[in-house]
Amino acid sequence: MELLLRISPAGFTALKLEGVPEKTYTFFMTPFKIVSLGDFIPRTFELFSRGEGKGYSPAAFGKDCVAGLTVGIVALPLAMAFSIAAGGSPAQGLYTAIWAGFFISFLGGSRYQIGGPTGAFVVIIFGIIARHGMGGLITATLLAGLFLIIMGLTGLGRFIKFIPYPVTTGFTTGIGLIIFSQQVKDFFGFTVTGNSPDFLSIWASYGRSLPTLKPLTLAVGLGTMAVILLVRKLVPRIPGAVAGVIAATVLCGLFSLPVETVGTRFGGIPRGLPLPSIPQLDWLTAQELLRDSFAIAILAAIESLLSAVVADGMTGDRHNANMELVAQGIGNIAAAFFGGIPATGAIARTATNIKSGAQSPVAGMVHALTLVLFVLFIAPLASAIPLASLSAVLIVVAWDMSNLGRFVRLLRFSPKSDVLVLLTTFILTVMVDLTFAVEVGVVLASFLFLRRMAEVTGIKPDAKGVGTEILYGSPAAAALPEHGKNVEVYEITGPFFFGVADTLQHTLRAVARKPYAFILRMRNVPAIDSTGITALESFLAQCRRGKILLFLCEIRDQPLKALEKAQFIEAIGANMVTETLDEALKRAAN
Repeated sequence: MELLLRISPAGFTALKLEGVPEKTYTFFMTPFKIVSLGDFIPRTFELFSRGEGKGYSPAAFGKDCVAGLTVGIVALPLAMAFSIAAGGSPAQGLYTAIWAGFFISFLGGSRYQIGGPTGAFVVIIFGIIARHGMGGLITATLLAGLFLIIMGLTGLGRFIKFIPYPVTTGFTTGIGLIIFSQQVKDFFGFTVTGNSPDFLSIWASYGRSLPTLKPLTLAVGLGTMAVILLVRKLVPRIPGAVAGVIAATVLCGLFSLPVETVGTRFGGIPRGLPLPSIPQLDWLTAQELLRDSFAIAILAAIESLLSAVVADGMTGDRHNANMELVAQGIGNIAAAFFGGIPATGAIARTATNIKSGAQSPVAGMVHALTLVLFVLFIAPLASAIPLASLSAVLIVVAWDMSNLGRFVRLLRFSPKSDVLVLLTTFILTVMVDLTFAVEVGVVLASFLFLRRMAEVTGIKPDAKGVGTEILYGSPAAAALPEHGKNVEVYEITGPFFFGVADTLQHTLRAVARKPYAFILRMRNVPAIDSTGITALESFLAQCRRGKILLFLCEIRDQPLKALEKAQFIEAIGANMVTETLDEALKRAAN
């Protein structure tokens, strides 16, 4: 079988397997990786293909319908609650769950993913609406969708997992605290003047509003929370949030309790779905929203791929990260066209979908259709839902999201550098801005990672043997052959990258007496970057000025190819590069 590679002028590379009829595979060349068009086949399309072990049965369809109906009921109060918490209307949350939820399931790379509004977006959406209004949010959602599609098409899905764990833990715990803070008003029935998004200002206003506390509203909130927790413990198969909201709504309706409801604040939910409309794109506003839009895209990518990983762990399936990001982008664009808010894969709803017996993405589409039926036929009933009960649902969500046990465990057992990243991200999320917190957290974690790499990579003399310098007391020190004192042997260990390249510049100065020859062992250098190559070039020039011979030995494949491409091997001379240390010592002696 012969493998032929052809690059077309359009930038595509076609791969054909000779001997296999009509089998041509097309690949897209990106700066990050070669992405096969096979990476962009939705799981729904695979489901209905006729391949071996695939297909769809009436029994599977029945299970998907049951699972989709269950998840639709679970998503109903959550979609409204998240939208209200973010500063939107309950209808916007439902429209988002319908349109984004449908397209995320229909086109997604996960078999079980359920998409919709989630708590991760509450903070950033609230800030966008406060600064730019609802029109700005629609624009940001549209731009975030475009960013997500680009991430998927360029294969960036595999890089999302490299965001450090302390960063994700810090901002999710911070988001949980902010969601809780925002729900205190409706949970206690406070009459608060102003709507500041600042954390300290919110709690200061609560302190001033204590005399306005409504005991009946607080009782409804506490009762809803009690029902949620009891149902979770005693009947875990029943969605606790749904049971709590229904119980509170029924009791408030039966006894005509004077508490604020969805209808009294928002005027109820319109019956029917809105027609699509093209968002008004203002270039200046779009420029101002680029940072927020990118933050939405990053959060959507993180949460959706994390949800897909959780689903894989529960089912043994394997998701397609690139297709999942493309579907998330299309889902967010669809939500923007119908006046919705940002959406992503929802871990809790996805887990509920699996536990309810879902077999395919059809369950996610049924979940969206369930919400459509609710909007068309029983939307007026939502007007009677007490806002305190929705606040209780979100307070429980905030507690689950914050995962204080995990946060405390990281504080107690993590290295100090990870604790610094964790606390920095958490404090900035709560006190400043979620976008800024994630940016600073990732940058800080990257710098700390570079410091750690620099600590285990370098060139440090240990002065063992005769005329010998070995990095960090390398095990090779004892076995190093005897050689003249006018020959120095250094071993570089670890990736030779920009974080440690300056160490090489000081090596020659650290030697007490100027040697006749330097030998650099590179057997433990798995990779070298352009800064490392530049450092070697400077070191070579430094040696030549001092009339010192420089030898390289035991170079591995990647560094050797990189040095050849940079013409360093030509500059130093092929005879100065050896496969073994013994050979380098012999050439130095001669």
